[in-house]
Amino acid sequence: METQSVSAPQASGLKGLRQGKPLVVAIDGPSGSGKSSVSREVARRLGLAYLDTGAMYRALTWRCLDAGVALDDAVAVEAIARALELELSTSPDHEFVRVGGREVAAQIREPRISSAVSAVATTLGARTELVRRQREVIAHSARRMVVEGRDITTVVAPTAEVRLLLTASEEARMARRGIQLGGTQTKEQLTSQVLGRDAKDSTVVEFHRAADGVVTVDSSDLDFEQTVDAVLRAVVDAVDGKHFESGHFAAGHVEGSVIAVGSALNEGSALNEGSALNEGSAIHA
Repeated sequence: METQSVSAPQASGLKGLRQGKPLVVAIDGPSGSGKSSVSREVARRLGLAYLDTGAMYRALTWRCLDAGVALDDAVAVEAIARALELELSTSPDHEFVRVGGREVAAQIREPRISSAVSAVATTLGARTELVRRQREVIAHSARRMVVEGRDITTVVAPTAEVRLLLTASEEARMARRGIQLGGTQTKEQLTSQVLGRDAKDSTVVEFHRAADGVVTVDSSDLDFEQTVDAVLRAVVDAVDGKHFESGHFAAGHVEGSVIAVGSALNEGSALNEGSALNEGSAIHA
């Protein structure tokens, strides 16, 4: 197989990508694929705003449990979704999530929320409300944002300038989640959290297979830096007009050739996110 050496774009050039024009990078993927950490770093290096849509579903789940609402009561969950007072950061450098003015960024990552969030995410009325809010957040960022979740490329932002599916093997995803949780979970618990949640969420949205026009980045055999580089390369290629219909990146592999993606992409600080969304600012979602 032919190997092509391609120099990686420099961070300074990346932050000028489509300057003054929309640049929405939509990233979907299953649990444990690394999409949150990778998406946040990609946003930082591109100088874009960042939206973790999963945090919105987790915040809604936290609010439902805090209010004593039964998660199988679709009408009640939808009502909570519509009334939800949600404020979250759109900076890749600063995370906060506030519900009714209360900081809940740590609480929404707790196991009880992880085990319950699918019940909320699969409530169609609540999902419709959060999708509406997500689209508003994207518009409020002057459409210069990295957005990650489950249905971003197909439902939330199907016309995004860049649409990617970030995936990995089951083994890799479970291993990463285990490390993320500090080895506190048994194999059965990890299986429930990673594969079980994916199975539940897949009843309402497809995030295992790329839709037409969505490029797949397989990170099974990539470390964090390599995955970030592969995603950035896919972004640059999309902006340059090198569209891959349901293309596939796997350890630098694209359509039969191996691209040696360099690691000269230095970590950059976030730029002004546009539309008055300065670094560390909040947006009411």
